[in-house]
Amino acid sequence: MKIIKPEITGPIVIEPDVFPDGRGYFFESFSAKKYIEHGLSFNFVQDNISKSKKGTVRGLHYQIGDNAQGKLCQVILGNVLDVAVDIRFNSPSFGKYFSVELSEANHKQLWIPRGFAHGFSVLSSEAIFHYKCTAYYSKADERSIRYDDPQLNIEWQIENPVVSEKDLSAKLLKDIEMDFIF
Repeated sequence: MKIIKPEITGPIVIEPDVFPDGRGYFFESFSAKKYIEHGLSFNFVQDNISKSKKGTVRGLHYQIGDNAQGKLCQVILGNVLDVAVDIRFNSPSFGKYFSVELSEANHKQLWIPRGFAHGFSVLSSEAIFHYKCTAYYSKADERSIRYDDPQLNIEWQIENPVVSEKDLSAKLLKDIEMDFIF
């Protein structure tokens, strides 16, 4: 397993050991023991899976308070651009984002800690996206930032995105509450 730490402190790209053969491939998508050996310790309580068509943008989502979530993301089918936006108000990288392509071919995972908004765009004809969460979903604590916020200027790598009404009505970064101070 290989760990890659981007310039923004917090998110981590994980490249699991993959064992291909004539039948296909095998890899452990999560082993608490292996992650702990690399200094990564998680307490996951919920797994989520979404299926989306090409051009879909989901996000930028986060939860606050005791229900703030860390997420371990991976793609089962297709490929996506996965994005984590730093929303920790006292962070030197506040308002900056990190993105990485996750796909069924590269098997990469992205760890997104609490204090980051999360979203992804679907680059393939369809994608099945899987993520493990460190807290349960809480509608009362759910928040969103507009995917097309000009302050963030995220390059989603798609034209004419398909976005939910809920995500279109999200706040701009400049209007969110100071929920994350670390």
